[in-house]
Amino acid sequence: IEGFKSSAIFDEIQTSVSNEKTKEDAIKKVKAIFELKIKNPEGKEQIWTLDLKKEGTIQTGKCSTKPDIIMEMDDDTFVQLASGKLNGQKAFMSGKLKIKGNMMLATKLDGVLKSLTGPKAKL
Repeated sequence: IEGFKSSAIFDEIQTSVSNEKTKEDAIKKVKAIFELKIKNPEGKEQIWTLDLKKEGTIQTGKCSTKPDIIMEMDDDTFVQLASGKLNGQKAFMSGKLKIKGNMMLATKLDGVLKSLTGPKAKL
């Protein structure tokens, strides 16, 4: 999606979950639906839904079922989280990341991003 650096990361996650083994592993570890609301520098908001509960899919827009956790952040914060330059706890404590829903799932996001984007994240 134009204007969002996060888009490339979500494309990479999509590629990862298209592999059956990777998808099954992620679903076993996470068992949750993440709704990620990301705001770019121009103030536009985009929602991505990462279903690691049953489907193992990623889509733009809201999920048809209720997400287990909703996370709001800006584009740069998500890029830093995905690249490992910022951890979720620090982002939350500094106010860069807002969370609604099951807080414990937020701790799994770092692991999910690392396993699905790998060390080759194109940032």
